[in-house]
Amino acid sequence: MERVERLYRIRRLLTERRSIRRDDLLAELEISPATLKRDLEYLRDRLNAPIVWCRECRGYRFDTTPQAGAQYELPGLWFSDKEIHALLTMQHLLANLDPGGILAPHVQPLMARLNALLGSAESPADEIRKRVLITGIGKRAMKLDHFEHIGSALLRRKRLNIAYYARGRGEESERDVSPQRLVHYRENWYLDAWCHLRGALRNFAVDSIRRVELLERPAREIPRKTLDSVLGPGYGIFTGRKVQWARLRFSAERARWVAAEHWHPKQRGRFDDEGSYLLDIPYADHRELIMDILKHGRHCEVLGPEGLRAVFATEVAVMAENLAADGTGSCCEPPAEENRVRLNP
Repeated sequence: MERVERLYRIRRLLTERRSIRRDDLLAELEISPATLKRDLEYLRDRLNAPIVWCRECRGYRFDTTPQAGAQYELPGLWFSDKEIHALLTMQHLLANLDPGGILAPHVQPLMARLNALLGSAESPADEIRKRVLITGIGKRAMKLDHFEHIGSALLRRKRLNIAYYARGRGEESERDVSPQRLVHYRENWYLDAWCHLRGALRNFAVDSIRRVELLERPAREIPRKTLDSVLGPGYGIFTGRKVQWARLRFSAERARWVAAEHWHPKQRGRFDDEGSYLLDIPYADHRELIMDILKHGRHCEVLGPEGLRAVFATEVAVMAENLAADGTGSCCEPPAEENRVRLNP
């Protein structure tokens, strides 16, 4: 019998009976007196279980005297060593999900409790931090109090007054918004909200919010189906109602990676007879899609639509000109004839 199962059975026996004799415990659990002693000490010292020896009953029982902070377990929840390690690892991932560790202080008591359950001399949480490296690429700093105000407004269903800096235009504007949901995407947080200034749904980068004020006015509710239809169908964080389908062909070499990648929930992909990978992706705004395509250089060919092909050709030409001016050669390093064929088949 594993230790976790024994601890559970001890708890159940002590709960069901007023008291239980030592010999009866040994017989029920089929363990040695030394093992029982260690299990009882573990329950008392690690889990704060109020187990006492009753002289009158000549057995063990739970102390029913009310005590401050007397909770000694998560009701009905018991963990094995492997499960505790998994929980610690997930907490570490959660704490690193945002740049400021917003949730870390709130789950720190759980971390301490899980460490105690394992009962090791060295903190498992410290070991996990050494062995699990989380690297954020493109993560932008944001103010934690802004994030907390947004979270409060979301849960309380209140409006926000924000000063928002639009990086694309280099302009700041003030507006009231009704927050609908928070989105964590590519290491950064975004707010989907109804903009009362524009009279439409908008997506705001939380790190671009320079000032936020919680208003005591009820937020306008937007059905989830509407949110998904306006903000969800396109590729990436850029939105739009007019959705087109990009068709991309990746070389046989690069296909081994791309075929396993998730670009969009509605993507369609297949291998052709030459081992290349054909990927169809819906998009409403080409900007983010183009950036991801260019990462693959000469290994990706844009088959359509024509507008996307033209944008891709322009971007490749500009990059090639810039690199040639720097004397570093072509960005994708394909033969000139191959490049012409890909852009103008």
